[in-house]
Amino acid sequence: MKNLKYFKSLLLVFLTIYAGHSFAQSEAQQKAWEAYMTPGENHKTLAKDVGSWKTEMSSFMEPGKPPVKSMGTAEVTMIMDGRYQQSVYKGDMMGMPFEGISVVGYDNAKKAFVNSWVDNMGTGMMYMEGKWDKSGKTVTYLGTSVNPMTGKDMKVRQVLTFESDKSQYMEMYMTENGKETKSMELRMTKM
Repeated sequence: MKNLKYFKSLLLVFLTIYAGHSFAQSEAQQKAWEAYMTPGENHKTLAKDVGSWKTEMSSFMEPGKPPVKSMGTAEVTMIMDGRYQQSVYKGDMMGMPFEGISVVGYDNAKKAFVNSWVDNMGTGMMYMEGKWDKSGKTVTYLGTSVNPMTGKDMKVRQVLTFESDKSQYMEMYMTENGKETKSMELRMTKM
């Protein structure tokens, strides 16, 4: 009987400590989730791009040959209560209608910008992550996109330069067989 009382007392102490630890852990988890889900200064920076943009794209199809140029527009909005920037691009490419959608966010946990891209010229998705450079005017994204010739992922690098509140310039590079080549330039001017 004495041992049973001792065991019950020990079990009660253990459960009290465990419940307190569990509560502290869930409180810490709650604070982490709140920090993760709350838009901050980087999200406000993304919101500055909201509006209509004129685009001029240069696609480098073959090394040493002039780029193929096309004009278009981009409509930039903030979605999910200011957590993500969505850009819908429309225009033409090589005589065909072109549409693409970019979703950019700032991941508070990773401390990095995240960027996804889909368009009607493929069935895959490009995903990249990037950080500001020291000047605060350029974000360099690194990621992957599928090579339609091989069906395998290839490395991509995108450099986005904020020239002013109304002018942006983007360069896209693809790496195949260990060699990086420029595939595209995009100049955007706010209307």
